[in-house]
Amino acid sequence: MNVGGDVGASAVSPAHLEWKFSQVFGERAAGEEVQEVDVISAIEFDRTGDHLATGDRGGRVVLFERTDTKEHVGSRRELERMAYPVTRHPEFHYKTEFQSHEPEFDYLKSLEIEEKINKIRWCQMTNGALFLLSTNDKTIKFWKVQEKKVQKISDLNVDPYLGVANGSMPSSSVSSSQKQHLANGCYTDGSSQCLSNHLSFPPGDLSALRLPVVTSGESSLAARCRRVYAHAHDYHINSISNNCDGETFISADDLRINLWNLQISNQSFNIVDLKPVNMEDLTEVITSAEFHPTHCNILAYSSSKGSIRLVDMRQSALCDSHSKLFEEQETPGSRSFFTEIIASISDIKFAKTGRYILSRDYMTLKLWDINMDSGPVSTFQVHEYLRPKLCDLYENDSIFDKFECCLSGDGSRVATGSYSNLFRVFGCAAGSTEATTLEASKNPRRQVQTASRPSRSLGSSITRVVRRGSESPGADASGNSYDFTTKLLHLTWHPTENSIACAAANSLYMYYA
Repeated sequence: MNVGGDVGASAVSPAHLEWKFSQVFGERAAGEEVQEVDVISAIEFDRTGDHLATGDRGGRVVLFERTDTKEHVGSRRELERMAYPVTRHPEFHYKTEFQSHEPEFDYLKSLEIEEKINKIRWCQMTNGALFLLSTNDKTIKFWKVQEKKVQKISDLNVDPYLGVANGSMPSSSVSSSQKQHLANGCYTDGSSQCLSNHLSFPPGDLSALRLPVVTSGESSLAARCRRVYAHAHDYHINSISNNCDGETFISADDLRINLWNLQISNQSFNIVDLKPVNMEDLTEVITSAEFHPTHCNILAYSSSKGSIRLVDMRQSALCDSHSKLFEEQETPGSRSFFTEIIASISDIKFAKTGRYILSRDYMTLKLWDINMDSGPVSTFQVHEYLRPKLCDLYENDSIFDKFECCLSGDGSRVATGSYSNLFRVFGCAAGSTEATTLEASKNPRRQVQTASRPSRSLGSSITRVVRRGSESPGADASGNSYDFTTKLLHLTWHPTENSIACAAANSLYMYYA
């Protein structure tokens, strides 16, 4: 299977990027306690990069919109300046938020279902409306966010303030009275109180009457749940991924992957099933799944054994057999109690061209060429300094933390998170030695590593490379000890620019280069 083109890398090593702070939303004050429901659990750019969505443990989805591309346009001089490249950092503003999921209780299994948002995926924009999928452990929802203008009726013939001043609205004089009245509006008891006495018509004859006019006032954003995809997973949903056909998407839990049509919420097709007849024979679970960005029939999913399987849905309805298997052979004599735990892949991402797959396990980032299943093209050491501390990490469950990964739009760089709210950016282009460590704060401390060593040649121009991040055991770039209670699990790369958005607890930090 030969899918996708070459990665956007040249023979000349690209210059190292100088990352700068751009924005922060929800920054904590010193000593401020973070509420559990406010911790960000999902983050995603849309395909244009003009919108950013975050989900939190409280079931809320918050949308941000880019504003710097809409401004600075008006005069002729400003329009002329647009012909020249302007170095301006991307600027996002808060757009809206809505409650996506609520806590539920499964009475059949006696289980509480958290409202925490596990994943967010943007769908194609239609007629100016935004569409996105969000999921918690059990239920996927399809949301439409649209700007609506509030319409009001104006230019009335009746003065509404006159009715209010008399103590009642014009229509209340009829409904509140029990007296019988004639067709002309006067009462049968001969009283002179008629309906017209409560109304203020314009002076003149009937030609002075005006037709009321409907006017559009201020606009407001409204989020509406279009569909709910429920009751299809027995285990917790860990992934959702849109298909490039714009019509279908997949959802994955520990043992199964289901295929959905966006328009049909009561039916899905099971395309991958790892559940054995006897659960005691279970050896691995699904950890992440992703559709190919350009081929609607191809998807990849990772497992807890550190392998990635490429599946072609054209082969059979149930894709139990894979087209390709990507896994790194274990070094003889290196197996220990923690080998399988740290080999479990927590996240996979396709490069924009579809030629490469980026995977994240506990210790490393790996870049795979889907046309070569003998091993990863590059390996980036992220947590090698933690190897002597695996026992402690197992005791406090930190070894089970699931870090996400992302690629730049041109495929020349990769990024992932770490502890102490650090994240690392590596260059994966041919000849690149870039390995930068930054802290999620207003003043990121930067540390550039230039040490890289080729592992072995693969018989072509592609060389398998091992790139190392910070190797200082138990210390960050400034020599401070690592804090395993603060971790940067979620981050995403802008699809067309060198801009990264990352989540540290309840704060959203944005950087550009």
